[in-house]
Formats: sequence, C-alpha cells, structure tokens
Amino acid sequence: MPWRIDPDELTDPAVVALLEEHVRELRSISPPESTHALDLDALRAPGVDVWVARDVGPAGGSEPGLPIGCGALTLVEPGHGELKSMRTASAATGRGVGTALLEHVLDQARARGLSRVSLETGAEDFFAPARRLYLRHGFEVCPPFGRYRPDPLSVFMTRSLP
Repeated sequence: MPWRIDPDELTDPAVVALLEEHVRELRSISPPESTHALDLDALRAPGVDVWVARDVGPAGGSEPGLPIGCGALTLVEPGHGELKSMRTASAATGRGVGTALLEHVLDQARARGLSRVSLETGAEDFFAPARRLYLRHGFEVCPPFGRYRPDPLSVFMTRSLP
C-alpha cells in the first residue's frame, strides 16, 4: 500500500490545510444551512476521532508523509456513529484512498462496538462520486438522523455493521 492511515491530532499544518480546504470547498458549493462539515475546533472536540492517510515514501520510512486524505467518526447515540470529514486530496483522487479510509473508519467503528454508521453528504452533482463510494460499501439512503432535519441539498445514508 502506498499510504498508511493513522489517528491524528490535527496539529500538522499540512493536515490542517487539507481540512480547511475541505470546509472552504463545501461552503462554496452549498449554502450555510446545508453545509454540515466540521471545522477544526469541532474535529478536535472530545468524542471525535480523526484518521489521516499519508503517502509513504519508496523506502516506507518512519517519517509521516504528505496527507492525502482523512476521515472522522463521532457518536450520534450509543451504538450509532456518524462518518464525518471524508476527504481525498485532489492530487490523490483515483488511487483508492477514499475506499481505504472508509474501510478503516468502518473497522474502527466495529472495534468500538457500534452497530450502525450513518452520514450526510450533498445532493448536488459534485457529491455524486462520494455517494457512489458509500453505496458500493453497503450504505443505503435513509431519513435524517440525529440532529439533522430534511434538506433538499442533503442525502442521508446509513449501514448496519455486522
């Protein structure tokens, strides 16, 4: 694997830049009331776990490489997690980073004893690749969950964890 996925405390300026770009882009696509991306302060809050995928050099060195993607998990209620802040750096799209991150977060959710993981993503064409990724991994469209309310610009998805 040309990358590794590790927990992250969001102190590396390159990771911060990736996440700030993520929030900026989402806010440029959707109006504020339909943008549910977590900012850095929210991602650093207790109960939010973040993982970052980083390129690994040809020698597989121990130094962390450049961040190429991230994903987070937070609790909706006991047994039910929410996938947040899924992002693949534009330079790494098409390499399977999103799939690897999604599988990693789902494995972490299982290890924490969660029986369900849900998410909110956009309904606009920009978000079509993300929706396809989630559908390929067993997510199904569902009604709003947690504190979400119906929104024509949002698609809510969920899946059970065996």
